[in-house]
Order: sequence, then structure tokens, then C-alpha cells
Amino acid sequence: MKKQCCEESEATVGSWECWFDDACIVDMDYFVKTLSSIKQKGIRADLIGSIITHYASIWLPDLSASSQNAVTTQFQSPESVTNSWMKKRFFVETLVNVLPPEKDSVPCNFLLRLLRIAIMVRVDATYIAEIENRISSQLDQASLKELMIPSFSHTCGTLLDVELVLRLVKTFLSMDRDGAALVKVAKLVDCYLAEAAVDASLSLSEFRALAGVLPSHARATDDGLYRAIDTYLKAHQGVSKQERKGLCRFLDSRKLTPEASLHAAQNERLPVRAVIQVLFSEQAKLNRQVDWSGSFSLRSPNGGLDPLGRCLSKREMNAQQLEIRKLKEDVNRLQNQLNAMKVQMERLAEKKKGLFKWKKLGMPTWGRNVGGVERMEEEEEEDEREVGFRRKTPMDMKTSLVKSRTLHKWRNSMS
Repeated sequence: MKKQCCEESEATVGSWECWFDDACIVDMDYFVKTLSSIKQKGIRADLIGSIITHYASIWLPDLSASSQNAVTTQFQSPESVTNSWMKKRFFVETLVNVLPPEKDSVPCNFLLRLLRIAIMVRVDATYIAEIENRISSQLDQASLKELMIPSFSHTCGTLLDVELVLRLVKTFLSMDRDGAALVKVAKLVDCYLAEAAVDASLSLSEFRALAGVLPSHARATDDGLYRAIDTYLKAHQGVSKQERKGLCRFLDSRKLTPEASLHAAQNERLPVRAVIQVLFSEQAKLNRQVDWSGSFSLRSPNGGLDPLGRCLSKREMNAQQLEIRKLKEDVNRLQNQLNAMKVQMERLAEKKKGLFKWKKLGMPTWGRNVGGVERMEEEEEEDEREVGFRRKTPMDMKTSLVKSRTLHKWRNSMS
């Protein structure tokens, strides 16, 4: 019996869809009454949502994913701008009132297009707030193209409405969302930041607000965020040293891929401390890889880690031992270069600040290095010789660490 009712309901929906191309559908009141009668028959919310999106795309081609497929109606005839805006405003407000309350009944991208028109024609704030709440509840389904809503406010200097996206993300975070949805939203925000960063009018505070709104665990990797920060620094040459250091605090060098780390190690737009942190993170990863490889070679002959439960051949053992030796040589070479860099930094600090004692900081070796770099960065007036030293050493260190890796991907996208 239940199956028969569902079939009758779907058949009813099909009959209503046949009416969409009829001229009577242009009457809004008639459509609302028809939609009300369909809801009373117990039709599923997603089917009602599809009826609304289909009809709305006919009335307003801007609401269609492909405006080229929109049907020409009598409302596309020439008329005054004011009259056209009044019709669109009434249409959007009516649509918001008839939307099913169920979540995901209407696609998120359709709601984003509806929000764009609502903001453009100055719909009442209550309707805009309703659309924003519905979008936030399913923000993980949004596409970057639809999220890039231009700023229609005369008081906003940016091309994109960054404050709107910030509100959507904050509302999304206030809801109980699963981890997969959070990861999708984080990727979406990083891509949006990279697009918005090219705008010269985008202030540092706006960029920082959107970059820091997400929790640290939302990003599986920080490659997207690094790309956005690098794009912003490239488009805003006047960012000070302290501001660049503040932006780089959003980055977790441990969550950068090898390709991103290699690009960052040679990026002259980043502060020295950020570059050193990337290098030390790569060194720590290499140390863990050496330790794991050594443990594997010691336990494999007994079948401890071998997936097949067999002893390795002599040739396989020799190959593994050779690889471990190469890794250890790379680690030693990197450590020597870091020690040399420390000595040079100490000499430079003594030259600029007089006698500077590292022991007064009360830190371990790595802490002294970072503290020294911060002390030098805060008051140094970067002359040509210092710039050459600061940029040459990280490049040499990183090149020796990842000499077999390629830069094509990152150079094409960001440099």
C-alpha cells in the first residue's frame, strides 16, 4: 500500500512538471496554490525542492546553473530597471516562504544563486538571513564558483563579499557537523582565500579573519592555506615584516607536503623564521623515516614487519642497508649545514648588536636559534649582504635534502 502511494505521489509530481512549460505558470499566486496542494499529498521534500528550482529557473534565468537553457518568458521584455528589481524582489521573497523546511531539500548552489540575487535587489534582511542559515547548514556541498558572490555594497571596497563568506563559515561551525564536512569546508575556504587574495583592496584583517576562523584540525594539509598566503603576499607588496610573520603563524610546517615545503624553503616572500621552521620539520620527518627504516631492516628477517612472513634475501638486505646509509648521510649533511648557519647567525648578531649572549635566553639549542632569529628580525635593516645570506642558506639546505624532487607543480601555480 505504501509503495502504491509513493508511485502515485511521483506520478503526481510528473504531471505537475508537465505544466511548467504552460503559460499559466507565470502567475506567482497560482504557483503557490498549486505547490500547497502538492505538499498536502505527502510528496517528499526533495521532490518539492526540485519543482521549486525548476520553476524558479524559468522565472529567473540567473537561478539556473546554465542560463543558456532558460526558457524565454514574457518577463524578459524591456522594462524599467526599478520595475524589474521590484519583481525580482517579490519573487525571491515568495520563493523563500515556500521552501521546504527540511535540510538538503534544495541544492546549496541554487541557494547561493538565490542569495546573490537577493542581495543585489536589496531583499529584506530577514529573508537574507533565512537563506544564509540554509546555506550554512549544507556549506560542505557548495562549489567555489557559486560562493564567489560579488560585493554589492557601496561601503565595501573588495570585489568579493568576504564578510558574507565569513558569516557563512561561522554559522556552519556553530552547528554540529561531522569531520568529513569540516574538511570539505576547509578546502573550500582555502580555495576562496586564494582567489580573493589577488584583490588589492582585500585588507590584512579580512584575510586573517577568514584564514583563522577554522580550527587547526580542520585541514588535513596546509598546502591550500600556504598557497593563499603566498598569493596574498605576492599581490600586496607593502605588507610589513611583522605582518608577514603574523600570517605565517597560521601555517603548520608539519602539515605541508614535500612539494609545498620545497617551494616554501625558496620563497623570498616568507620571513626567515618560517623558512627555518619548514626546514626543521623536514629534518624531523627525515629522522623518523630513518628510524622507521632501521627498525624495519632489523625486524624483517624475523618476519616481524614483512607482510609475507618471510626472510629477506641477501640482495634485498643489502639494498635496504644502502638506502639507510644514504638517509643517514643526508641527515648528517643537513645537521652540519644547520650548525654552520648557527655560527654565521651568531657572528652577524654580534656585529649588529654588539656582544649578544645566547645563554641568557635559557633555551635549548633549537630554542636559541629561533630566539636569535626573532631578535635579529625585530630590529635589522635588511641590507643586500644580509638578504643574500638569509636566502642562500635555506635554499642550499633544502636542495640537499630533497634533491630528487621536482618543483614544476608549485612553480607553475604560485611563482
